[in-house]
Amino acid sequence: MQFSKVSKHLATGVAGVLLTVSALTAAFAAGPGEQVRVRGTVVSISGDRLQVNSREGKPVTVTLKADWKVSAVAKASIGDIKPGDFVGIASLPKSEGGDGALEVLILPPQLKGMGEGSYGWDLKPNSTMTNATVADAVKSVSGSTVTVNYHGHEKKISIPDGTPVVTLAPATPEDVKPGAVVFVSAAKGADGSLSAAQLIVGKNGVVPPM
Repeated sequence: MQFSKVSKHLATGVAGVLLTVSALTAAFAAGPGEQVRVRGTVVSISGDRLQVNSREGKPVTVTLKADWKVSAVAKASIGDIKPGDFVGIASLPKSEGGDGALEVLILPPQLKGMGEGSYGWDLKPNSTMTNATVADAVKSVSGSTVTVNYHGHEKKISIPDGTPVVTLAPATPEDVKPGAVVFVSAAKGADGSLSAAQLIVGKNGVVPPM
């Protein structure tokens, strides 16, 4: 009986992770004006109202849809990235050519190919988000370089030492509490209101870097 309860809890957690990432990868491909990415610290959560102090220092209210899901981020490393992995990498163009990673998200195998492509991103000005399959990963004394493939295109991205590398882990609504760092890809309504069905929360000292 106890084993069944634990198994059910783990299965529910994994399902939540997959649903959240499914929504996020779809948001990566969304056109301008369709999604608002909210990054910040939870001020309060009451019912379906999530209050966030954004990274820009502005108060933001997000209405959480019924049965909303949450995932956490867990620390990973450059060494965890291997050929065949499906990753989401935010990066900036380098003055000497190529791209340099700002963060790396290693996605679950079940989501390989979802949201595939390279899109404008707003982590920093001129940044992009590339969801792609790792073709190779070469380590050097100054970090690593990965070659990724998407829709017949190839892109090389350097990953300097110290770049945040994370994967996803189960979380519960109780983890979304004042002081927690969140990343929310919210839909913007015609009246300017924001709503979301999924979010990612920081946990155990690891915060969403995307």
